[in-house]
Amino acid sequence: MSSSRHGRSRDADAIRITTAGSDPRADIARRQKKYAIAMGIRTLCFIGAAITGAAGWHWVWPFLILASLFLPYVAVVMANAGDSRASDLPLTGGGDAQRQARPGP
Repeated sequence: MSSSRHGRSRDADAIRITTAGSDPRADIARRQKKYAIAMGIRTLCFIGAAITGAAGWHWVWPFLILASLFLPYVAVVMANAGDSRASDLPLTGGGDAQRQARPGP
């Protein structure tokens, strides 16, 4: 096992990069982009419902109205969805994994 200059094992300081948080500004930008896309689709559905209703396509516009009513909920849920990376998985190859592998008393 290799050790650093301070006498500690490098494995004890292991960081699992897959659970590292993202930059808060990038996260906000990602959420805003998802919300804007969903609300743009909602606007297109509403405009499409008005056009198809006026054109006499009476079977299309109710679906577009329902989509325009449902999309705000979807947009908010998508925008507020957190990062799905799990932080409860053990490290592989050192650190917490070695401590978790020890038998109990």
